[in-house]
Amino acid sequence: MRRGLLTTAVVFTALILQAAVVNRLPLPGGRPDLPVVVVVALALVGGPSYGAVLGFAVGLGADVLPPADHTLGRLALAYAIVGYLAGLVEDVEERSVLTTVAVVGIASAVAVILFAGIGALVGDNRITAAAVTRSLGATVIYDVVLAPFVVPLVSGAVRRTQLSGP
Repeated sequence: MRRGLLTTAVVFTALILQAAVVNRLPLPGGRPDLPVVVVVALALVGGPSYGAVLGFAVGLGADVLPPADHTLGRLALAYAIVGYLAGLVEDVEERSVLTTVAVVGIASAVAVILFAGIGALVGDNRITAAAVTRSLGATVIYDVVLAPFVVPLVSGAVRRTQLSGP
């Protein structure tokens, strides 16, 4: 019960911060994708199945949160795949900080590429190679910078709720 409440609070906070703060920052090249970092942090604790379901839910929330201007489900599918892949690196004892940062970087890149690929498949005219390349580089860099702060905070909080019992 506690884990579910904590996860819900973290996800809603990430989505609101993304929409209200991060998307309004005048950053060069692109923006960090805070929900992806949160999905990775939670998937690293919960495993691939948990990561996929959580990624889908977070992506669906991001799909409907204004100023969404894309086809419903694009982020849901991308985040579900990212959550599943990040959950495959679940073992805490074998994971270092560099591994966690690398997982966040790879997950961010996969999310951008999947989102753009799905957009190209459904006929989004805004998808160009230059736009994807610029967004890919900026998003990965920003997410990798956020990773050492967000991932330990979120995954540590979730682990503490698991250890404290029901």
